[in-house]
Amino acid sequence: MEKTINLTLKVWRQANATAKGAFESYEVKNISTDSSFLEMLDILNEQLINENKEPVAFDHDCREGICGMCSLYVNGRPHGPDDEVTTCQLHMRKFKDGETITIEPWRSAGFPVIKDLIVNRNAFDSIIAAGGYVSVGTGGVPDGNAMPIPKVDADEAMDAASCIGCGACVAACKNGSAMLFVSAKVSQLALLPQGKVEAARRAKNMVAKMDELGFGNCTNTGACEVECPKGVSIANIARLNREYLKAKCLD
Repeated sequence: MEKTINLTLKVWRQANATAKGAFESYEVKNISTDSSFLEMLDILNEQLINENKEPVAFDHDCREGICGMCSLYVNGRPHGPDDEVTTCQLHMRKFKDGETITIEPWRSAGFPVIKDLIVNRNAFDSIIAAGGYVSVGTGGVPDGNAMPIPKVDADEAMDAASCIGCGACVAACKNGSAMLFVSAKVSQLALLPQGKVEAARRAKNMVAKMDELGFGNCTNTGACEVECPKGVSIANIARLNREYLKAKCLD
């Protein structure tokens, strides 16, 4: 038999980037514990629309833990009370009947609120544009074995590339640092021969852009790694520091 729960939701409402926001409380009833968190928000919005009220604006796309757009702070944790999941992968069985759930947008100078629970994450795109790419020829497809890469390097590069750029690391960090994101994007290229040519320029430019956009400094508390939905390691931050120091030595 399907289990259902009743909940009180304290949701951050903010009309636009310049408006003053505040929490509003809503009651939702008979929520299936098999529902995802975003499906629960869909039910809330249907309820609000039927009451001729403004629905809650929240970001989402794939709902499969791939895009990272479902960036919500749930009961004091990025993506909610579960490990290595995005908000869309969080299920209502993680909550108890009668519980009050507090839902907020990311809190960071680098991620200004657009409306309600939606923040502007264009800063991450700007950091990638500053150096998160390689310049290669666009001729025929090379043979898969033409450029041998040690398996340990390939595995570490793939682990770093698993970062989906959701921003949970920034939201979890007391300093609002984006070092885990930047280090993952630098690491996935620094570990591979294709990324060596532009390595120095990449490290300097991406770090400079991160600082320019108002993200804080890393003090190695490790909260970013704990809350990362893909389990990206803070070992990448050490690699970014090495890449950056090497780049500065070449100046």
